Amino acid sequence: MVRRKKKIKKNGLKGQKPSRKEGPFNPAFDNLKQLKKSADPGPEISGENPHPVKKAGKAVIPEDERLFSEAMTGVSPISRGNRTIMKAPDKDSLRPPHAPRNEALEVLAHLSDLISGSAEMDITFSDEYVEGCVKGFDPRLMQQLKDGLFPIEDYVDLHRLTQETAEARIRDFLLSSQGRGLRCVLIVHGKGLNSENHIPVLKKRIPLWLSRGPVRKTILAFSTAKHYDGGTGAIYVLLKRSKGGL
Repeated sequence: MVRRKKKIKKNGLKGQKPSRKEGPFNPAFDNLKQLKKSADPGPEISGENPHPVKKAGKAVIPEDERLFSEAMTGVSPISRGNRTIMKAPDKDSLRPPHAPRNEALEVLAHLSDLISGSAEMDITFSDEYVEGCVKGFDPRLMQQLKDGLFPIEDYVDLHRLTQETAEARIRDFLLSSQGRGLRCVLIVHGKGLNSENHIPVLKKRIPLWLSRGPVRKTILAFSTAKHYDGGTGAIYVLLKRSKGGL
């Protein structure tokens, strides 16, 4: 005879968790959890920053700065690439201003005109400097000419000319200048830097051209120019007054 075991039914349904055992402190913990939830709800899901940045207030601009800002409206700064720094010229390279015609010098020059006639010229020259004048020419006038104190009224440039062309150009220029009543002119012959062997051929020929032919009758004196008028590459020429001139 088989005996059947009686199944003892457990309290509650299968799979159901037993209820939490009530204790004396459980209600207090429940109250604390409830307070925490109400105090810290947490950030809401939205597009706003939970910690917004405070916007800065509008800066207060002083009156002077405001006026300056208004005055500069529409003004564009100068590009640094277009700036040109101007260097002060060397004082030694500046030509001193010529004073008005000196009456005393003019009188001396006129006396030299009268006594020169067709006198021959005294010429002195070296590798660098050249000067010449009619015999009896006042040495004070010669010094004034050498110092560049006579105003230059015209000039002729002989650069890149042949000897034949240069001599003709000088002749025409000096005769024309005397006819116009000019007193001091400048002949620019160059320093011969572009000539063969760097020899200043024209410079050595000019004293000869100035002392012969019709040109000689137009000249009182000549001298190498000061550095600010061409230096050893140019010559001052002091002319006689044309007949009938003062």
